[in-house]
Amino acid sequence: MKKLFFSFVFMLLPLLAMAQQSVPAFKFAYFSYDKVFHAMADYATATRSYNDLKAKYDAETKRSVEDFNSRYEDFLDVQRKLEPSILRKRQAELEELMDRNIAFRKESERLLKKAEEDIYAPVHAKLNNAVRQMGKESGYAFILNTDNNSVPFVNTAMGEDVTEALIAALK
Repeated sequence: MKKLFFSFVFMLLPLLAMAQQSVPAFKFAYFSYDKVFHAMADYATATRSYNDLKAKYDAETKRSVEDFNSRYEDFLDVQRKLEPSILRKRQAELEELMDRNIAFRKESERLLKKAEEDIYAPVHAKLNNAVRQMGKESGYAFILNTDNNSVPFVNTAMGEDVTEALIAALK
């Protein structure tokens, strides 16, 4: 029995010795995605491009609204003098014009949202690639995004704030 016990202890000794070795500490980093994103030169260019496109859609929407208002005012001025069949025809035309304006507004909102995603996609990709590259080069286990209160506490002694380093790298 003693031999069995001692042989068991000797088999466990290497495992116990390995358990005593220190586990290497991993490094992590954190940054503000929005702060870095808005500081990028590509962001300013993309924003200008998006604002130009939005201004064109806004101008067309304004023109169509003014056209509708003008036609509606003209209709109100002559409404009492019109025959019932002509009155119904003009009302139908105004309703159709209003429906087209509403459809255009909805479609322009959809197109602007899609354009915004498409315009900013390369900027997001560039930032994500820079974060990935920095993580590999610096040996970080992970890099956290601290925006939107997603990380309420970070121990600065254990993690590194790489916001300014990313801003500098992406300039």
